[in-house]
Amino acid sequence: MSNKSAVILVSGGMDSATAVYEAMDQGYEPYFLHTSYGQRTEDKEYECAEALADEVDAADFLHIETEHLAQIGESSLTDDEMDVADADLDSDEIPTSYVPFRNSNLLSMATSYAEATDSSALFIGAHAEDFSGYPDCRPEFFEAFQNVIDVGTKPETEIELKAPFVEWSKTEIAERGLELNVPYEITWSCYRDNEPACGTCDACAFRLEAFRDAGTQDPIEYAKRPSFS
Repeated sequence: MSNKSAVILVSGGMDSATAVYEAMDQGYEPYFLHTSYGQRTEDKEYECAEALADEVDAADFLHIETEHLAQIGESSLTDDEMDVADADLDSDEIPTSYVPFRNSNLLSMATSYAEATDSSALFIGAHAEDFSGYPDCRPEFFEAFQNVIDVGTKPETEIELKAPFVEWSKTEIAERGLELNVPYEITWSCYRDNEPACGTCDACAFRLEAFRDAGTQDPIEYAKRPSFS
């Protein structure tokens, strides 16, 4: 297998789709890892991730279903007893949509997949507006996880954890994706609904704001298109 392949955590959303195109632009052959863990919109996310894999002719598409994050609960993404809150773009609080330690779970699976496929990189699309609310999206988290990869894999294994947008705003990601011709019409970000997107949860709000600030309209359908500022 090529040592210029990369495993990419592909959620079906715009950030991970842009990470796919960024990885390809850097010369990596993409191996997709998509996980369903009981999130409200898992069917739509899976559909979008599959469509993107077909679009880019991914080397492989690995879909893993897990139940433990939903069983653990304490996130409005996985717990039906908790409401998905409306957007509050100015809040510095950790939102109810935070899934406890999710990225460690996902990155652990992705590292196994990367080592098994002899991939030399692992991409995740986390960004600056994520790490203000999600502790497992912070630069220091990824730096620490790189050390976990280094000490927890075979001596000859070399996997670089790449979070290319970790210091970027969502608008900058949208601008980069438009430059790379990312097909955002087959991506999904809404926390609440499978279709149309609600337009009022945090994920929808940041996405709509990013496209607006990038000077274009988000191509997916929304129940509402509020003017977030």
